[in-house]
Amino acid sequence: MNIDNTQSQMRKGILEFCILSAIKRGEAYPGDIVDELRSAGLQILEGTLYPLLTRLKNAEMLSYRWVESPSGPPRKYFSLTEKGQLFYKELDQTWKELSEAVNKATSPKPTNL
Repeated sequence: MNIDNTQSQMRKGILEFCILSAIKRGEAYPGDIVDELRSAGLQILEGTLYPLLTRLKNAEMLSYRWVESPSGPPRKYFSLTEKGQLFYKELDQTWKELSEAVNKATSPKPTNL
């Protein structure tokens, strides 16, 4: 077994939830999302983020607006739509249930004295 592949698959499974969490806190520019996730310890590249943002936008989970930038081209800022907020709530509940179950399944069993 290749541990790198397993770790990568585990990260991919939660990446969408983490991206939506970052956007839920307020309108977000992709570069800021990358910085926030990296500072949390998640390895993410902009080349990974943009396809996910596009997919979420196409699924009507996100909307965006263009903002002029004084130091370059206009920037796209993303926010959750109403549909995205509902989807986020469902993911959040799923994460809480899954996290609790994994913690129970992986914690040491008490020994009988």
